[in-house]
Amino acid sequence: MDIESLERVSKIIRTDIVKSLAKAGSGHLGGSLGMADIFTVLYFHALQHHPEDPEWEDRDRLILSIGHISPVLYATLAHAGYFPVEELLTLRKLGSRLQGHPGREHGLPGIELSAGSLGQGLSVAVGMALAGKMDEKKWNVFCINGDGELQEGSIWEAAMSASHHKLDNLISIVDRNGVQIDGKTEDVMGLEPLIEKWRSFGWHAISCDGHNMEDLIYAIEEARYVEGKPIVILATTKMGKGVSSIEDDHHWHGKAPTESEAIKFIKEIEEYYQD
Repeated sequence: MDIESLERVSKIIRTDIVKSLAKAGSGHLGGSLGMADIFTVLYFHALQHHPEDPEWEDRDRLILSIGHISPVLYATLAHAGYFPVEELLTLRKLGSRLQGHPGREHGLPGIELSAGSLGQGLSVAVGMALAGKMDEKKWNVFCINGDGELQEGSIWEAAMSASHHKLDNLISIVDRNGVQIDGKTEDVMGLEPLIEKWRSFGWHAISCDGHNMEDLIYAIEEARYVEGKPIVILATTKMGKGVSSIEDDHHWHGKAPTESEAIKFIKEIEEYYQD
């Protein structure tokens, strides 16, 4: 897709995130909106995948470590053709395949990891990437991590392991929005200097604008050509991006809009894409 088409898809995904959360009455809005551009680039430009054959052996694997932003994953998978878009309105309903955190046991195609507790996804991604290396596979493993999640010690154990095994088929994309459930990450547990930390652990580190489609594409293309090191892309984003009234507000980390708020937020998304 060209940039204009990617932006059009991202707009639709943001709108459906708001609609599905309003219908559910609960869920995580801020981070889901903030990652819409990244997921759009991944599923409509970067990943090797076949929606009609979700278990295709040569597919790139995507591990969503921060499982609470499942609404953006679900909306993206639906628009990529994995399941009907109408099913998005069953989010968090009893018996739905779209639960608050993604689960392989729910039978939804395109889900690689049952995610819940933070800090575990990168370890799973390391295991997958190592298996791919041992079997001489050409696919890559993409792991979506949150910056607040980087306060977990298990993340850095996985980072050491990935570097030790020279897993250049592993790409972590960190949602660097600077906000977590209790406030700003630098107030809760400072992470900076973050890019230097990753490099000191033996990773090839790239920084980019997580809302600039071209920047994201260039970062992912650079990552594919790195040899002998795992890669991390630190993507600067805004929680709630597209809805200006809630951007960077940590209170919207785990909050769903009311029906009236959803109407207002969708209007803001429309205005955002007109600017």
